[in-house]
Amino acid sequence: MNTRNSCYTYFKIVGNFNPDDVSELLNLTPEKTWKIGDLRRNGTKYDFAHWEIGRCAEYDVEVENQMRKTLALLWDKIPLLNQVREQNEVHLVLEVVPKIYEGDTNPCLAPPLDVIDFCHATRTEIDIDMYIYGSEDE
Repeated sequence: MNTRNSCYTYFKIVGNFNPDDVSELLNLTPEKTWKIGDLRRNGTKYDFAHWEIGRCAEYDVEVENQMRKTLALLWDKIPLLNQVREQNEVHLVLEVVPKIYEGDTNPCLAPPLDVIDFCHATRTEIDIDMYIYGSEDE
C-alpha cells in the first residue's frame, strides 16, 4: 500500500517531578527528558518536566499496533507509574500524532481494549494530535 499518511506514538510524563527519579524507579532509559528550568532552544526555560519513551514511527494503518509498541516497555510498570502519578504533580499521556492526506486510506485511530485498560489503570490520557492535508499538499 502506497500512502503519504504517517503516524507516530509515544508515552510521556509531564509536570512537576524529577525525570532522573522516574528513570531510576522504572529502570528504563527514556528517549527524551528535560527538567524544570532547563533551557529550550529559543533560550527560554521549561516550566514543566518531561519524560518520554516508546516513540514508534513505523506507520501502520491500524494505529493500535503502534500504540501497543509504544506501551510495550510499560505493561508491567503499572504499579510504578501509579506511584509516580500519586507522589508527583504529573500527567501521563499516550500521544498519537497522525498526519493524514485527503484521498489516502484513513488510519484506524481507535485504541484497543488492552490499551484502554492500561490507560485506565494508570490514569493515562490519550491525546490525538491530528494533522490533515489536502491531496495537493506535500
